[in-house]
Order: sequence, then C-alpha cells, then structure tokens
Amino acid sequence: MSRGGVPILEVRDLNVFYGQSHALQGVNLTLGSGVLSVVGRNGMGKTTLCKAIMGLEPTRSGSISFDGQNLAGRTSAEIARLGIGYVPQGRRLWKSLTVDEHLKLVATKGGAWTPERIYSVFPRLGERKSNGGAQLSGGEQQMLAIGRALLLNPKLLVMDEPTEGLAPVIVNQVAEMLVRLGQEGDIDVLVIEQNIGVACSVAEQVAIMVNGKVNRVMDAGLLAGDRDLQQALLGVGRHAHDDTPDDADQASENAQDASATPTSARIYLANPVVPTRWTPEVPVRVIAQSARTVTVADTPTATVTASNVEANRHGTVYVCGTLDTKGDELRFMADILKERGTRVALVDLSTSGKPSGAEITPAAVAGFHPRGSSGVFTGDRGTAVAGMTIAFERWIAKRSDVAGVIAAGGSGGTALVAPAFRALPVGVPKMIVSTVASGNVSQYVGPSDITMMHSVADVQGINSITRDVLSNAAHAVAGMVAGRMAAKPIEDKPAVGLTMFGVTTPCVQQVSAQLNEDYDCLVFHATGTGGRAMEKLLSSGMLSAVIDISTTEVCDMVAGGFFAADETRFDAMIADGRPYIGSCGALDMVNFHAPETVPEKYRGRLLYEHNPHITLMRTTPEENIAMGKFIGEKLNQMTGVVRFLLPEGGVSALDAPGNAFWDPEANKALFTTLENTVRATANRQLVRVPHHINDPEFAELVVKTFRSFHVRPSQPLRRA
Repeated sequence: MSRGGVPILEVRDLNVFYGQSHALQGVNLTLGSGVLSVVGRNGMGKTTLCKAIMGLEPTRSGSISFDGQNLAGRTSAEIARLGIGYVPQGRRLWKSLTVDEHLKLVATKGGAWTPERIYSVFPRLGERKSNGGAQLSGGEQQMLAIGRALLLNPKLLVMDEPTEGLAPVIVNQVAEMLVRLGQEGDIDVLVIEQNIGVACSVAEQVAIMVNGKVNRVMDAGLLAGDRDLQQALLGVGRHAHDDTPDDADQASENAQDASATPTSARIYLANPVVPTRWTPEVPVRVIAQSARTVTVADTPTATVTASNVEANRHGTVYVCGTLDTKGDELRFMADILKERGTRVALVDLSTSGKPSGAEITPAAVAGFHPRGSSGVFTGDRGTAVAGMTIAFERWIAKRSDVAGVIAAGGSGGTALVAPAFRALPVGVPKMIVSTVASGNVSQYVGPSDITMMHSVADVQGINSITRDVLSNAAHAVAGMVAGRMAAKPIEDKPAVGLTMFGVTTPCVQQVSAQLNEDYDCLVFHATGTGGRAMEKLLSSGMLSAVIDISTTEVCDMVAGGFFAADETRFDAMIADGRPYIGSCGALDMVNFHAPETVPEKYRGRLLYEHNPHITLMRTTPEENIAMGKFIGEKLNQMTGVVRFLLPEGGVSALDAPGNAFWDPEANKALFTTLENTVRATANRQLVRVPHHINDPEFAELVVKTFRSFHVRPSQPLRRA
C-alpha cells in the first residue's frame, strides 16, 4: 500500500459499454504500489480499462479511485493534474513538433523529471531532439511518449502496450526502465502488455483479463514459467516471450542423432478460429481436436550449464556459419571431424533464404528469435544478421549436447557466432577461424575461453593455405573433444573466485593461503576481462563463492581507463543470491598504458609510472563519490548476505602513509558515499576496518567473515 496505506489505484465493479456491447464486465483491480502488469488477448478490454481510468471512456457503473480520490465525473485533464500520466497505444505525437518541443511543452518546474533527465534515460532522444515527431522511428516515438508522460512527474503511470512493435533492444530498454521505476518507488506503474515475457519481468504480480473481466491476479514468476498455464488462461501458446518455439524445437532437433527413434508430437493452435472482442474462451477440447501431429527425433533440450558439462563430453560438435557463402569451408572441417569419429552437425546461419542442406537449417535457428523467424528474415541484410545473432545465441543456450563448436568466417561471420560461443560454459571447446584473429579479439572472446585461429588467407574457398589452417582447426577441436571424453571425473574442491590486482596481491595471497586446504582458489586479474570472467563462471555455476577484494575495474569505468568494467559489474552476484564479500581494493587508481596514452585532460593529475607500459592515475574525491554510488547501488540489489569491507589504512600498496597515492580525503569521500548509498540491513552491511588492505589482520577478517557464511566443503554450500 502507498501513501498512508491507501492503494494508489483501486477499480471496483467497473462496467463500460460500447453501444450494446458490454466491454468491461465488473472489473476489479487494485494496485497498492510498485508495478502491476495486465495481460490478455486482443479484444479483452485492456485498452478500454486504460481509457476508463483516464476519463476517455464513460463508465456505466462501478468506481475508480486514485490515491483515495474518486475519479468519477472528472475530465481527462483533471485526472492528469491529479497525478496520472498516460502513455497511450499508438503514441499520439504531433508531427510538426520537434522532440525538444514535445518535452518542453509538458515539463513542469521543480519536478524530479526534467527534459535533461529524459535525455539521459533515452540518449537517442538527445541525438534526435531537433527532429519532428513524424521523423522518428517507432522506438524513438515510444521513448518520446514515455518521456512526455514522465515529465508530468506523475504519481501513477498508465502505459498501454509500451513495447508493441518495438525492436528487441528497445523492448529491453523500456523493460529496464520500468523495473527501475518500480525499484525507486517514486512512481507507481500500471502496464498493459501483450508480451508476457516483459509483463512478467517488470512486475511481481500479473492481472489476467479474459472477456472484459480480470480473471485472476497471480505471481509473475509462476505465470512466466508455466506454458500450460499461459495456454489455459491466455490461449497464447509459445509466443515471442518464449525461448523455445514449437516449430523451431522440432526443426532444430530432428538432426541431432540420425539413429534416434522417431516419436510423434502434437502441435496446438491457440485460436483455431480468428478471435474477436466478443469471442468466448476456446475450450480445451476444441484446441485438442484442431491439433496436428508431426514426427520428430526424440532429443530433449535443456539450458547448457556447468551441471550438465559431463553429459556434453559425449555430445555433438556443431560446425557453425553461413553455408551460402562459406559452405565448402565448413563442410571441409565437418568431414575432418567425422573422420576423427566425432558426432557432427552443420548449423546454417545464412539469411539469404537459399536452400541449406544442413542438419540445422536457418529457419530452425531463426525460430528462437524473440519475435520468431520474422525477427530474422526481414529482407534487410543488416537487421537480418543482427536478428540471426540473437536467435543463434538463444538456440545454443537450449542445447544439452554441445561437445564443442567451431566456425570460420570474416569479421561479420565472427561477430555472428561469437555471442553464442561466449554463452557456453568454460571448458567446452570453442574454435573460430577468422580473418580478424591476428588483431585485437577482445570484443569477440570477452571473458570466455574461445580459441581464435588466424585464417591467414581469406576464408574463401579451399586452397593451399586455407586447407592447412582449416584442417588444423578441425583436428584441434577433435583433439580437445577426445581429451574431454577420456578425462576421468575429478572430485574437485569447491571453487572460490578472488579478484586481485598487483597492488592487492599480498591480501589475496594471504586469503588464498588460509583457504587452499578446503577450497580451490581461482584468482582473477582485475583488468576488465578478469572481473567479467569471474562473473561468467559464477553465472555458469562453476564457482561456489566469490571474494571480491579488488573492485578496481570500476575506477577505469568511471574515469575512462584501459581496464574498465562495464555497467553489468556485480550483476552475476546480484542474480546468484549467495553471500557476497567485497572490498575497495585498488579503487585509488585509474590505468593507462605508456605515459603518452594518458588523455590530455588528465596531464595535470597525480600520475605514477608502474612500469614503462602502465601509468597509474590517482582517483579524486569526485571520482570516488561516483564509484561509491555505483557500487552502493549494486550492493542494494543483492539479496544474499553482503559484507563490504572498508580498509581505513589504505586500499592499495600505493595508498598508505608516505606512499604515492596516500589521500585520506579521497578515501573519505569513497567510504562516506558508500555509507550514504547502501541501505544497511542485518544482511547487508559495510564494515570499517582499521587496517590497510594488505595487512594480515585484514586478510584474517576476510577469511573469518567468509567461513561464517560457508560451511566446510565436506557439506554442501548453503544459499543465503
């Protein structure tokens, strides 16, 4: 409940008619606070509910109250002035007004939302601020419609189909914004949404409308994970929000094992007859009678994680790429793998529409796009390749039989397969033969263990060069797969990830020495990719715990250094939910390469030449404030036990009395900001420690804290 225990929105026994048609039939709905999603098929009354709330449709009977005030008889303008913002379906922008004019027209003085804040939330609008409403794309128009509503600084935001017709990247951006609004708590949101994935991700509760009534209000997680329930309540079957569309499942699986016993599968059509506003719910027996039967290979799918790596050792090596342009090269490698006795399947990622001949066809992969095949086969090469990249990553995430993957191509083909390869667990062989492999490949490899092999000549036909290179790549993958198959399972100690930088090495070494007997201590060098690698292993289930001593990558992210984290830093720990122990290790320094690489704007700053190739810059109080806010907000999102240690004696080897980076004022700004940002609870605590980070006492406290949250490895590690 909000504002003195009164629901922000309460609808009781609401009836709305269009002539003789009974559109809303006794709707009851309550939004206490936060975000509430309303879902339902077309014509169920969702938009009518929005219009009734906003006074755009007259009601026959019933009541609508907002923050304890009855809305009956009020005009739309009066309702808006009370504090309800409205994002209508169809956006409704003025063609002749620019983006900036739209926003300034409704901006109010003194409110939390300003045009500048809208531009920061939607940077694309800032780039297009001089363009007219008719010159914007659909996604840009939706951003503008949302921004216009937020500038009213409403207490309640009513959004009708905010993601309709938007590209997946914009859908994700809108969904993230809704989640953020719910977390901040200043604005409550009623979301009318057909995309069940979005509806369930932004709200804890989902109201389901059927034939003009709210059929039920239920837990979003329960609805998101139960396809049968979605079918029964909404008649949606497997739609864009689903990871595993029926046709894609069957088309992609039928080639996994030629000797698999064929089985029959039933394909159900949610609406055998095209529905209208007045169509009753389709009985289950009618759906069952309309189903068709297909024959597929009985090969189950499941998400690839560390828990089924052992099964993957005896699976299939997928040879991936665009067969319309690289068919000879890919088949050449597949033949070598087959000769080595490896089970092989070709995955065709072409978007040209040409006949494939591969075991896994482009259509089978494309079906895994959030919008199905239509999100891939767009007719435009750029968007088609981007869509196939998304679809392939989602397709491979559903495989439980990946023994290895191999691809060959130029920069485009490398970019196409790399995200999917990165999604596989560490240890699964991953090989890309590429024309770009002799340069900087960090954007392709990221935190994964992808092996990149330079093609030397262009991957264009089989010749004296490519024959040797492709053959070496195929034999290498075959050898890696054979080695994993022959390896005997080892009873490893539980793995613990620790982040270390050169200036925090003594601390991490002392902690590792005290834990080595019971744990497999994996140390990650905090150079940008180190933190991402640790978080990837945690997300893959390959780490049992994290001791995040050195969070220095945040410095480079804030100030533009060379070893920067990105905005996802700490997200794996947020999602994992187990105890998190962290500290401020090396938050006193930004990293650049040789002195001449330091940006001109920093030439007057305190610099330290670590070696001829690395130059360090001391962080300022202002930068420490920015880092404290970023880290603190991430800690607030963690649901497990959190202990974040603040070493008052210094955060690195250089940050100590008499040393180059000793700056108590900068550290004070960091510690104070963290304390002002972090919402302390019994589970979430900042701990000031009167020692230097490399002192033995600090390491002992880290170990003592760790052991207080984790049982001995002879017992299963518990969740928080």
